[in-house]
Amino acid sequence: MTNRGNLLIAQSGGPTAVMNSSLVGAIETARASDRFDVILGARNGVEGILAESFVDLGLQPPAVLDRVHRTPSAALGTTRLRLSDESAIRAVAILKRYSIRAVALIGGNDSADTAMRLSAAARESGTELAVVSIPKTIDNDLPGTDHCPGYGSIARFIALATRDSALDTESMAALYPVKLIEVMGRNAGWVAASSALAQKSDEEAPHLIFFPERPPRDLSEFLSEIKAARDRRGFVVAVIPETLKTADGRPIAGGEASWVDAFGHPYFPGPGPVLARAIEEHLRLRARYDKPGTISRMFMAAVSEVDLAEARVVGAAAVRQLLNGTSDVMVTLERLSDEPYRTITSTVPLAKVANNERLLPAEFIGPDGRSVTPAFRRYALPLIGDAIPEYGRLEDLRYRLV
Repeated sequence: MTNRGNLLIAQSGGPTAVMNSSLVGAIETARASDRFDVILGARNGVEGILAESFVDLGLQPPAVLDRVHRTPSAALGTTRLRLSDESAIRAVAILKRYSIRAVALIGGNDSADTAMRLSAAARESGTELAVVSIPKTIDNDLPGTDHCPGYGSIARFIALATRDSALDTESMAALYPVKLIEVMGRNAGWVAASSALAQKSDEEAPHLIFFPERPPRDLSEFLSEIKAARDRRGFVVAVIPETLKTADGRPIAGGEASWVDAFGHPYFPGPGPVLARAIEEHLRLRARYDKPGTISRMFMAAVSEVDLAEARVVGAAAVRQLLNGTSDVMVTLERLSDEPYRTITSTVPLAKVANNERLLPAEFIGPDGRSVTPAFRRYALPLIGDAIPEYGRLEDLRYRLV
């Protein structure tokens, strides 16, 4: 930034348990710098810019920010609106009128596209504007960063939920021997993989993880794998992604997209209920399915303290980048070591992030295509915070009449 002006912070895309921590980190750093006249927040992302709906963040009491730091979702509201060239030009004109010379946008792949469009429109109009993206996504699919704030917390939730749901299935194996757990994550298998993080042995659930990167050939193959796993141990818990497809790219549960967002992402009905019915119809096995849905990305009682702290760090780092005159980048987390776990912040050009995805690497998927490797555990366990408490099992001390 060459001139003193105002800072705007906005939130975009799907909320997370730690998204507000990034917001607070950005506000605190901006206030401490004393280099912005006003710190504004846009209500509902770029929609708030276009509607000129702003809130004064610089005047928020410290006690309020302390509570917001540990509040899930998006305190400013969010959006999935994609800026057209025309609306980007209008947004920049509004920013100029409000003397906003720096924008920090908290979001994921699509939000990086929004940040690029704002920056490009500012350059074309000769408007001074620096734009930096703060990473956020539970999908963990942003290129250029070791991991994304939001992922550690949903990973912890899914690990805990899978373990506990599996115990329910094990106790009722004679009645409901099959459990499907449908998880979020879009086209990448990061969230599905996290279901194995509470697993202590191969015999513990999940027994099958259907990664988007390793789809079954067709429904018949899916059913065969379910039957084989159930026959081995009397029950089976399988994790399926919300976007599960067959090898030729068709939604395994069939059907048409119920909605396509402004960024071209189709939303299909979840496969859980359809696959549970298929298991009952074709295998004659009673099946249940769990779908945590958006609660899995919001559940503050299972938040990762590591995730919460890192979200605050990247928010602060973004403001420092703006103060240094940097623009058109996303803040990243760079891992220095696993034990002890240490990271630093860096940056990656927005052009490498916008509308791109980082899928689960092959080295994190087991040779059977339905499990994770030790390499994934080394990668993910530090992200979920405190060790997962262990449960107990009764010893098999049988009593007999003598």
